[in-house]
Amino acid sequence: MIGIFEDIASFDGADALLRGWMDGLMPDPDHTVSTWADENRVLSPRGANEAGPWRTSRTPYLREIMDSLSPSSPCQRVVLMKGAQLGGSECGNNWIGYVIHHAPGPMLAVQPTVELGRRFSQQRIDPLIEESEILRERVAPARSRDSGNTILSKEFPGGILVITGANSAVGLRSMPARYLFLDEVDAYPASAGEEGDPVALAEARTRTFAWRRKVFLCSTPTIKGISRIEREYEVSDKRKYFVPCPFCGHKQVLQFERLRWEKGQPETVAYHCEHCEARIDERHKTFMLEHGEWRATAISADPLTVGYHISSLYSPHGWLSWERIAREWEAAQGNDETMKGFKNSVLGETWVESGEAPDWQILCERREPYRLGKVPKGGLFLTAGADVQKDRIEVDIWAWGRGLESWLVDHIVIPGGPDDPAAWDALAQLLTQTWPHENGPQLTIGKLAVDSGYEAPAVYAWTRKMGGAQVMAVKGAEGFNRASPVTGPTYVDVSEGGRKIRRGAKLWVVAGSTFKTETYRFLRLVRPTTEELEDGALFPPGTVHLPEGIDSEWIKQLTAEQLVTVKTKRGFSRLEWQKLRERNEALDCRVYARAAAWIVGIDRFSEARWKELEAQVAAAEQESADGAEETPRNAGVLRRKPQSKRRTFHSSYLR
Repeated sequence: MIGIFEDIASFDGADALLRGWMDGLMPDPDHTVSTWADENRVLSPRGANEAGPWRTSRTPYLREIMDSLSPSSPCQRVVLMKGAQLGGSECGNNWIGYVIHHAPGPMLAVQPTVELGRRFSQQRIDPLIEESEILRERVAPARSRDSGNTILSKEFPGGILVITGANSAVGLRSMPARYLFLDEVDAYPASAGEEGDPVALAEARTRTFAWRRKVFLCSTPTIKGISRIEREYEVSDKRKYFVPCPFCGHKQVLQFERLRWEKGQPETVAYHCEHCEARIDERHKTFMLEHGEWRATAISADPLTVGYHISSLYSPHGWLSWERIAREWEAAQGNDETMKGFKNSVLGETWVESGEAPDWQILCERREPYRLGKVPKGGLFLTAGADVQKDRIEVDIWAWGRGLESWLVDHIVIPGGPDDPAAWDALAQLLTQTWPHENGPQLTIGKLAVDSGYEAPAVYAWTRKMGGAQVMAVKGAEGFNRASPVTGPTYVDVSEGGRKIRRGAKLWVVAGSTFKTETYRFLRLVRPTTEELEDGALFPPGTVHLPEGIDSEWIKQLTAEQLVTVKTKRGFSRLEWQKLRERNEALDCRVYARAAAWIVGIDRFSEARWKELEAQVAAAEQESADGAEETPRNAGVLRRKPQSKRRTFHSSYLR
């Protein structure tokens, strides 16, 4: 040992080298993340509602979570399933600052996408560093030469922080990591490219660090049976935050059911103790949070994993109030999508999808008196879905209106399979065909989605030939995707004339589960009675209308699947769509047409856009009534049908 010191002393800068060597021998500091945050973290007005020095006392429930991420804690995996406006993601940011300052090493932070990773870096990590003097000393400014500081990479003495997206397989396997921060895991795609679950890929990066690793999974949950964060929480020790009643002292978990108010008067809201039934006002929340404690409610399947669940009922005074929660609850009534958001983001709980197939006989009774082949009044543009079979191509054409209300306009069966050129020619002719609108104009198909699940090369060749403006090749994918039900395009190889064209066609991936669930929910909507409609009542958003000309076999195909819960080999639950009948072409075509409408942008249409569409149809109706010979060209929307004086309304302007 003396010889080693003598060798070190013989070098220039021996003091610095010796200090560095000694630092490497030092164990990780017995200093917690929460203590570090209180001493060093400053919240920037760029990313925080309450700018200034960090105070863990403002959110006492975060203290134990942060301290579980400290080297002194024996746990290796920390799971946080949470509601909104609780400061959960700031735990991860504080942890990043702590690692840079006190326990340097390779760290990987994963956001749902690379683009969100860039935003996270600019809006969260850059202010974290800039507002803390101790961190500025360790991370060089990005503008300096060879600083090692880029948007997605921050170097510091003894370590590096790499930021990536769950959609990037390259980013997830780019480096070994001692520390792993997985943020909003329920928004991750089902697979990172074609390499599998992004969470599993990222965690594989930590294996070389054995017992020294730390993994933090944080997210608002989504759908039961699919939610990653719920899956991880369910196999943990399931800790909940118990707070005392300010009157009787009984410690309890805050439950939404005990939040009570006069109907229609959310301002009267108060919490009622489960033990003494005392009325607890919002002003008592600070005391309750300060004296709360985490308690495990289960035995973890992995003793090195701890799990925490907390709802927005615990949001500190001045953030999300109980009154606001009551208002959001009342506003969500009668709307499954809004209620789903409330359960996920406020209660921090998963939403249970009802995948039971609607009764096909009831749907038959609901058929409406408009004929197949005609667009009813509310339809404003058309999309179509095509399902390619061995001996035919089945096509369903749907009209779309406000609030995702839809009408089946036509059902077409083209004889001949994918190896029959005549079948593809017939499908191409549909792109120029028109369908009469109840108000007079003619509509064409704005976007046609063709399934590539059967004989994909033929589908790719045809869609490439037709161009990407009006057609799209699609492929179904298992699972739900909250971030985006349609992803792409990716580029696939195409064979043409005996030669292979690399990246010759575009392919879109559709999360079929998302649109199937939505369709079934829309089919179960309660409709106004005939008397209510006569009095001016409107159909609820999402209503699916079927014409009297469609037969019962088609309706059976529309309800041919159901969502069931199955157990995986590891014992986890997951949701899976299973067939009730052999044929399900109608449901598949509906999914593809819905995906086409999503690409067109119906989910993002503004009120101004809807009014514009309605005005264009009304203008065409007036011109048709006036018998005009020529139709003014309005941004490519209206034109005269060449073979007659009938007016044609083109959906193609939406592309």
